[in-house]
Amino acid sequence: MKIGFVGLGNVGGKLAASLIRNGHDVTIRDLDPVVTQAFIDQGASGAESPKALAETSDLIITCLPSPAACSAVMEADDGIIAGLSAGKVWLEMSTTDDQELVRIAERVNSTGARAVEAPVSGGCHRAATGNISIFVGGDRESFDKVLPVLTSLGRRVLHTGPLGSASVLKVLTNYLATANLCALSEALTVAKKAGMDMNTAYEAIRISSGNSFVHETESQVILNGSRNISFTMDLVLKDVGLFDSLAKNLDVPLEISPLLMDIFRDGQASFGAREWSSNIIRRLEERSDVKVLGDGFPEELTDDEPEEVGYEVFARGRELTEEPS
Repeated sequence: MKIGFVGLGNVGGKLAASLIRNGHDVTIRDLDPVVTQAFIDQGASGAESPKALAETSDLIITCLPSPAACSAVMEADDGIIAGLSAGKVWLEMSTTDDQELVRIAERVNSTGARAVEAPVSGGCHRAATGNISIFVGGDRESFDKVLPVLTSLGRRVLHTGPLGSASVLKVLTNYLATANLCALSEALTVAKKAGMDMNTAYEAIRISSGNSFVHETESQVILNGSRNISFTMDLVLKDVGLFDSLAKNLDVPLEISPLLMDIFRDGQASFGAREWSSNIIRRLEERSDVKVLGDGFPEELTDDEPEEVGYEVFARGRELTEEPS
């Protein structure tokens, strides 16, 4: 299967590298010529346009920073849709708006191609090792077609249901991660102000009911001082904004989500849109006149689990009762 990959940013670049590392035939496209050349040097082919990439690929993957960016790449005159035909599959791996995804998918389907969504979760460090988790929305037949590729990209692959379901779950999980990050920022700052040893505070949270994936990962780069989580404040605002908009469309009266938006708007205004999201704690540090730091924590996260072939996971009570078609 020939694979085209568009978008080589913090996440997309690591996913594309996993495909190349695992021996797939990959053609890439990115606006940054330096990044593009680096992947060509690793063994990928380059494409002159998204259309050209789609014409020469069986599976076309997009991993872009926003719904607007994805729409532009898909719908331009020389975009991906212009290069699609029957038998091809478009796999959207961005964090996007479910309604926009469905709208574009209708245009994809009109060409005879299929549309599948597969946003990822688990952090850039796990994307780099092929151990990230993947949510997949689409019909079962299309899921089975792309599953062998997805098991090269991730460790755990969950079929979430129809197209759009994975996007909903992705923005929901990103919202929860952001809420946890803000709560941890407050907890760690209070611990520092109370005179706690921050290495001990980290360990106390890790072995307690207060533990979480976000604590075990992001708290480490917070305590190192680098705050380098490979994810920026503008992306947090985009993701939480998608969740907030979804809730408003469903008439769910949220209380925490609007507060998170306010916190990160202030963080972005204070430190810049491209500041690492974990540095949201700096707002509290400056107002409390402390530096929340520990000893011996890593500057960047690395995944210490060996890369393994991924596998499908099933929701409880939703295991397959017959062989997939």
